[in-house]
Amino acid sequence: MNESRWRDELQFARELARGAGDVLLAHYERLERIDYKSKRDVVTNADYASERLVIDAIREAFPDDQILAEESGEHAGLSRTSRGGIAGSGRTWVIDPLDGTVNYANGIPFYCVSIGLVDNAQPAVGVVFDPARNELYDATADGPARLDGEPVTASAKDSLSDAVVSLAVIGKGGLSRERRIAPRIRIHRRMGSAALALAYVANGRFDAFVQNGGLSAWDVAAAGLVAERAGAKATDIGGEGWWNPKRRGARHSVVAAPKALHGPLMELLDAVHMRAAVRHDGPAPTQALGPGR
Repeated sequence: MNESRWRDELQFARELARGAGDVLLAHYERLERIDYKSKRDVVTNADYASERLVIDAIREAFPDDQILAEESGEHAGLSRTSRGGIAGSGRTWVIDPLDGTVNYANGIPFYCVSIGLVDNAQPAVGVVFDPARNELYDATADGPARLDGEPVTASAKDSLSDAVVSLAVIGKGGLSRERRIAPRIRIHRRMGSAALALAYVANGRFDAFVQNGGLSAWDVAAAGLVAERAGAKATDIGGEGWWNPKRRGARHSVVAAPKALHGPLMELLDAVHMRAAVRHDGPAPTQALGPGR
């Protein structure tokens, strides 16, 4: 097997994610501060400590790269400055130091560190690390998806009625839409960490992932690549590409599933009017329970 073009960056991201995970474990159920950014959005001292470690390491190892981080926003590389979306050329590290903060702050062990590298506006490296289970998902754009170093593949199921789906329908009427979808699948779950739930598609823990909006670049950059390289078909809610570097704010949506399930799943979403529920060029939709907070 040929080595990945991004071999060194992948190894760096793996080690960095584990280091950030150690920070989270050190603070787990021993938080010193919880800040409320909004009614449902929180941030902890662990978020900041994990993000600081990641940013400092990237700046030291790759000083010319840009950084897009959840808690502190965009950080300029030494040679280039970005404002708004991800640049069309060059490299940007897209990081979430703690996806699933509400879970984490309440002692629920479903959260992760997400580190992605976008090269020339396309995801090139993705690492999602679950400190609670000591599990690391990773992928490169030219290699397989792996869990703890072993290749993984998406679910082989071919019937929606047998599918376990990570489902978050946000916006007005979201709960009623979820109730209309429920009878057509085996069961749906909302776990509180979009990045980790999306990564679970890579090895079939979830047969599919659906969220119709409210996701930011750092929620999907790494996990979307992992799911896709595991053989899942990933799109946005409208059937277009799941990754759009020009999309700003929490306006990303993802539908990821094995190819045999993706088409029927999109038809089901059409039937419950989900695909028209979010306008990507409009304001970010109201979140009933945030994607990874």
